[in-house]
Amino acid sequence: MLNAQVLRFFMNIWPPFIGAGIKIITLSNDYRYTLVRLRMGIFNRNIAGVHFGGSLFAMTDPFFMIMVQQNLGKEYVVWDRAAKIDFVKPGKGSVTAEFAISSEQLNELKSAAYDGAKVLRDFTVEVKDQSGEVVAVIVKTIYVRQKRKM
Repeated sequence: MLNAQVLRFFMNIWPPFIGAGIKIITLSNDYRYTLVRLRMGIFNRNIAGVHFGGSLFAMTDPFFMIMVQQNLGKEYVVWDRAAKIDFVKPGKGSVTAEFAISSEQLNELKSAAYDGAKVLRDFTVEVKDQSGEVVAVIVKTIYVRQKRKM
């Protein structure tokens, strides 16, 4: 497993995240929980003066895939397969997204992907404003397959 704090450090200085105002606040050492913040800035607002939808999506893009991949290990292929974003209300100020995966979800993925079966699972995250109101709901479809043994 890749050291979570090293990954968090490098992702926080990754140009696409810096440019968009995205910061990983917490990435648990077991890759089961992540908290990400997006600050409102001059480079991530749209013509209406609210968060640009692409930045809202970018703040949620890689995390479920990384969390599943790091927990399942090298015996599994893990990819993002699809995504859907539902813009609930205009986002202003700082917004956050909390990601969590459970042991039960990981065990279910392992069972379903046993012996090379292709598995698609949806994971949902809400982006919330400072008052806790939902700004956007993102559904990520993750592809998982156990690697073939040679």
